[in-house]
Amino acid sequence: MDSAAARLPRWMGAVAGAGSLVALASRHPRWAAGFAAGSGAAILAYWWLQQVVATALDAGDGRPPRGTMIKFAMRYPLLIILLGVVYLTGSLSIRGVVAGLFVPLAGVLIECLMFVARFASGQETPGGPSGPASLDGPLERPATPPAQVRS
Repeated sequence: MDSAAARLPRWMGAVAGAGSLVALASRHPRWAAGFAAGSGAAILAYWWLQQVVATALDAGDGRPPRGTMIKFAMRYPLLIILLGVVYLTGSLSIRGVVAGLFVPLAGVLIECLMFVARFASGQETPGGPSGPASLDGPLERPATPPAQVRS
């Protein structure tokens, strides 16, 4: 079974595609295009965030690459610029764009519901397939114990 991090982009793509198709089927092409643009920008921002987190975890104490940090810093300005251009030009439905920005949230909610369904059917444990406190395997213990707090 693949990880939730691998499944989330698929859920997001499915929600984005379904939302755009439903809007097109209901004869709202500007809303569909706005939803597609908003969801595309939101998925791109999620993907960049996922890359930044993975790079930061792999880098350890070293500095992450400059390009990775630029992607991290540009996520929200990109979304604000998109909203500003759509608002000023009126080319797409601003409501569709804003709705599309919530596609990652929809993907996370679907993944949560799927986890609950797997847990209820006994296919999953609270910490994942390999037990409590598991990401891809058991968590490593720190080399030194944390300092004791004295009162």
